[in-house]
Amino acid sequence: MTLEQLAVFIAVAEREHLTQGANAVGLSPSAASAAIKALEAYYDVRLFDRVGRRIELTREGRVLLAEARLTLAQVRNTESVLSELGSLRTGILDIRASQTVANYWLPPRLLAFQGQYPGVAINFEVGNTSAVAAAVVDGRAELGLVEGSIDEPVLASTPVVRDRLVVVTTAGARTALSELSWIMREPGSGTRAVFEGAMRAAGHDPGALRVALMLPTNEAVLSAVRSGSCAAALSEMVVAPFVRSGELQVLDIDLPPRQFSILRHRERRLSAAAARFEALCRAGEPGRE
Repeated sequence: MTLEQLAVFIAVAEREHLTQGANAVGLSPSAASAAIKALEAYYDVRLFDRVGRRIELTREGRVLLAEARLTLAQVRNTESVLSELGSLRTGILDIRASQTVANYWLPPRLLAFQGQYPGVAINFEVGNTSAVAAAVVDGRAELGLVEGSIDEPVLASTPVVRDRLVVVTTAGARTALSELSWIMREPGSGTRAVFEGAMRAAGHDPGALRVALMLPTNEAVLSAVRSGSCAAALSEMVVAPFVRSGELQVLDIDLPPRQFSILRHRERRLSAAAARFEALCRAGEPGRE
């Protein structure tokens, strides 16, 4: 039995028509008929009955069809793996990233990777740090990029770049910590976790801050800060253009630097696509291995 014989059998069986099945696999009807007869003769089984002017599967043929489909599906999967291990002409990269990384640091690296490996499909979703970590733990993503610290034993975390949080308000707004109202990210956000940790380290209770509004994205927080007199802790990457223009001011509140990190599961081997992308992220500048 050969894979070609199985492919011919499947094509004819699915169409219950010899000529149409032969055309589907690029063979002549006589060649397709010979392949099926060879199977029947070798295994001493009849796969098709001729009923009137058409053919239909026998009971044995229906059993073989199910098994043949599974066999060829496994072969295609094996071929995909081999191709992936080689030139990466095909493959899939499943990646998740938290918002600051996803919106500001990651896109040039995704573009560089796609330029090197255009045949690799990229499945990319954005969530907060907790959601990204959960996706890697569950196997829905091979890699996760986050700006918060993760306490999850099954995940390996590798720093890839340093970032800094700053506290900003509109120019001319009140700057005393006790007088500020805050726009905050949601619980589970890496930005919020780093900010609250820094407040505790400085002797301040984050729970005592006056929170005017809680929003689910950096862009929403930034828009709220720009339109009012509240303060927010955001990445320098996010606020840099507005600080340069003078629209926002950075307050003298010292926050420690933080790391953007790449997460992977300790017990799962990365696909070739994920391994190459991880190397690109760790290399520094986009496009460098």
